Amino acid sequence: MTNVKRWLPAITETPIRKTALGIAGLAVVGGAFAAPAISTQNPPTGGNPTAAAVTNDIREIDKRAPSKSLDYQYKAQENFYYCAPAATRIALSAQGQTPSQDDVAKRLGTTEAGTNSAEDTTRVLNSTGGKDYRTVAIPDSTAKPEQMDRLQVDIVNAIDANRPVVMNIKGTATDVDGMSHSYPGGHYLTVVGYDDHGRKVKIADPANPDQAQYWMSTINLANWATERGYSA
Repeated sequence: MTNVKRWLPAITETPIRKTALGIAGLAVVGGAFAAPAISTQNPPTGGNPTAAAVTNDIREIDKRAPSKSLDYQYKAQENFYYCAPAATRIALSAQGQTPSQDDVAKRLGTTEAGTNSAEDTTRVLNSTGGKDYRTVAIPDSTAKPEQMDRLQVDIVNAIDANRPVVMNIKGTATDVDGMSHSYPGGHYLTVVGYDDHGRKVKIADPANPDQAQYWMSTINLANWATERGYSA
């Protein structure tokens, strides 16, 4: 298993949703890549779904087409603390809006300490061309089965409405190819598609253009977002 920690990528932009091209500029500290230092002291608020309600929702989405991916414009984060502006911009680009990362950062209140929480990404998405976004918290240290299922349902419903999901994550998670993605200080990234009725999701990660896109199980993604949350 390969473990990659990333920081300060080169700026790369592409109007397609496949993969980003280009070579990342990475800062190496002590022989390892340093992750973005993003601070999120205040996790977003959100309801706890009941198992029965989520089960009914899962049955409903299992009747739909099994996969969908959105077109979007990828642009890597322009500095080590712009992951939230970059992830938010990726989501907005799928909805026809391409503001600058600086503009999004001002709206989010982003500083060198990062962006506070998914509440901010939800607010800015809804005020900058997005529609019907809400904040959902995963407040526990380990995601519960109903929270994993709720994330699956929320992603499918959002993507079906042409609305990418912005995730606020922290720690390490492994994608379907066995690659480990590590952000000890926290990070924001964007879900731009799903497969197997949302049990597997496509992630656009603004941290590194060389690994701009990868697939991950929704279970792993839910555990990556524990004690934080997402805008869907």
